[in-house]
Amino acid sequence: MSIKFSSKRPLTKKEEAEIQKMIEADPDNPELTDEQIAEAKPFKEAFPRLAEQMEKAVRGRPRLEKPKTPVTIRLDQDVVDRFKATGRGWQGRMNDALRKAVGL
Repeated sequence: MSIKFSSKRPLTKKEEAEIQKMIEADPDNPELTDEQIAEAKPFKEAFPRLAEQMEKAVRGRPRLEKPKTPVTIRLDQDVVDRFKATGRGWQGRMNDALRKAVGL
């Protein structure tokens, strides 16, 4: 059964009947009554702790007080190789070395 529905036009009686037939064929997911819809609450209100956990998971890292500024810079390959050889976090160590070099 492949009926295409569009929100740009009202459903025909045949399309509506087909939808109702599909709803009736799924006893595990009955259509909500008007009373049930009226009593429905937003997810955030119904499950506040879970909603908060989900928001935190999506937010990503907290904003930094002093965020880093992305730059493009040309450096000697041996300098980059030396820092990369120190493993993960080499860019932070390079930043620390530059801060020390300029007296910060």
